[in-house]
Amino acid sequence: QVQLVESGGGLVQAGGSLRLSCAASGRTFSVYTMGWFRQAPGKEREFVAAIIWSGDNTYYADSVKGRFTISRDNAKNTVYLQMNSLKPEDTAVYYCVSAPTYGSRRKDEYRYWGQGTQVTVSS
Repeated sequence: QVQLVESGGGLVQAGGSLRLSCAASGRTFSVYTMGWFRQAPGKEREFVAAIIWSGDNTYYADSVKGRFTISRDNAKNTVYLQMNSLKPEDTAVYYCVSAPTYGSRRKDEYRYWGQGTQVTVSS
């Protein structure tokens, strides 16, 4: 089993930045792919970004491409999401996810989910 714990959420003004972190524990050999989804109130959970173990392949939702950057530090079993140029539309609970094999943009590709961290962007 893998446990994922997110941190770094908070309140920021539009145009500002936040960096989310997600630390994995347990069977960390099962985190070949790590990433982020988000869910705003009344909306479906949507893909944000993902990264494979080597860091050589990253994937982004069109809505965040060019503004968000995903990275990982395997020595720390941690994935990061650097969020720049934040918009009110980015307001959501952000969930860290991982998969033991290759994963990309689909929710059902991910085995493990964190509890989420709130990101609120004010206008």
